[in-house]
Amino acid sequence: MGKKKVVVGMSGGVDSSVAAYLLQKQGYDVIGVTMQIWQKEEDEAASENGGCCGLSAVEDARKVAFGLGIPHYVMNFRDEFQDKVIDYFMEEYLAGRTPNPCIACNRYVKWESLLRRSLQIGADYIATGHYARIAQLPGGRYALQRSATAAKDQTYALYNLTQEQLSRTLMPVGDYEKDQIREIAQELDLSVAQKPDSMEICFVPDQDYAGFIQKNSGQKIAEGNFVTSDGTVVGRHKGITHYTIGQRKGLNLSMGHPVFVTEIRPETNEVVIGEHEDVFTDRLVCTNLNFMSVPDICDEVSVIAKIRYNHQGTPAVVRKIGPDQAEVVFDEPVRAVTPGQAVVFYDHDYVLGGGTIVTGRK
Repeated sequence: MGKKKVVVGMSGGVDSSVAAYLLQKQGYDVIGVTMQIWQKEEDEAASENGGCCGLSAVEDARKVAFGLGIPHYVMNFRDEFQDKVIDYFMEEYLAGRTPNPCIACNRYVKWESLLRRSLQIGADYIATGHYARIAQLPGGRYALQRSATAAKDQTYALYNLTQEQLSRTLMPVGDYEKDQIREIAQELDLSVAQKPDSMEICFVPDQDYAGFIQKNSGQKIAEGNFVTSDGTVVGRHKGITHYTIGQRKGLNLSMGHPVFVTEIRPETNEVVIGEHEDVFTDRLVCTNLNFMSVPDICDEVSVIAKIRYNHQGTPAVVRKIGPDQAEVVFDEPVRAVTPGQAVVFYDHDYVLGGGTIVTGRK
């Protein structure tokens, strides 16, 4: 048998570049692919801050591939990215929710679309530079395992990958610390060795989400009322796309003390504000469930639940309350449970599953 063929998604960053090298070193037949997802040529600016959407990402990836002696191709995923990521991002904000476009991109572009095309050209696997590990459990199921470096662990953003996708994926970077990855890149004299990490949403380079939605959605973002929970009007807001649960800054309200966004009501175009304690809740409901280390759950299961990427996780109990709905009850209240974000369940180091938050209240 010949070498197993793997397509490495090369974003032009140090992690995916080193992933390609590590797989080459392990004996795989490595092909580098950069996904073309920017929408217009002038969107090249998206890459200037270390992003993965712009034209310079292609050039950085091509240089690395040339240095490693592997072929490099560009695959066009503009339509998939527009549909599954950008349109979804705008629709969620307009519906009063706060989406995580990176999770959608991982599931539907970096995996579903890239994997399908890679298999079509004869690849056995795809690989990325994510800080996560994939394990096959005793029962045969595949699950994500936390990476060797807790500070960089990216399993949260990958919780909704399917069993088929996991079985066809390699993540060599998950066994390393970030400093080790940069050291390897330095030893190889890769041009991206000190390239900064991409931290924000790549297709909104100035991070003005509301401005992006106003410009690209074709919808007028109307002003509305700030109200308290009993409906008392206390001011005017700039449009619901400017706000998220738990937000304190940028409200421009003269209340005499700090207040926070506790709810967004798109049906009445209201943003509800409250006190600090009002931002905490001990339960949430989620939907769009994806189970990973287990096929499903029937009874209550004790987990560590993360409600956002940088949340450390809180002990909780999760139980199904419908065919595609679950309730999560936390051991202690958590701050700013945000509709549209993901909640991910961990069983020790493994991802048990997760879902999309519907509400922080029953």
